[in-house]
Amino acid sequence: MTIAGADLDPRAPAPADAALRGLCPRCGARTLFDGLVRFAPRCRECGLEFEGFNVGDGPAAFLILIIGTIITVLAVWLELAVSPPVWVHVLLWVPLTIIGVMASLRFAKGILISLEYRNAAREGRIVPPESDR
Repeated sequence: MTIAGADLDPRAPAPADAALRGLCPRCGARTLFDGLVRFAPRCRECGLEFEGFNVGDGPAAFLILIIGTIITVLAVWLELAVSPPVWVHVLLWVPLTIIGVMASLRFAKGILISLEYRNAAREGRIVPPESDR
């Protein structure tokens, strides 16, 4: 099967499945992560180098904004509804924010690398016009 120029192995998992289970986007082996959110250098089964993919800090920044908005709305709602002491807010929202970002970061990074592989995404290059070649 070919999608956007990448020859996909029939064992290649769907992007969401690869992200949820930490599967290699090429062969489907459980080798994508080498820690909680750190990518392994390469797949131990098929040799696909994960370091060549450009995931960067985009997923982290995006998730912090989304989860921060959700937590802020919930904190304001709780304050207006119950008016708990400040320490309740600290004990409730700080851990929920950290857990929310860390739990979703693994998924976001996994789906991004899987989609980069599936769509054969590469670093942008400027091609000179025909007259300059």
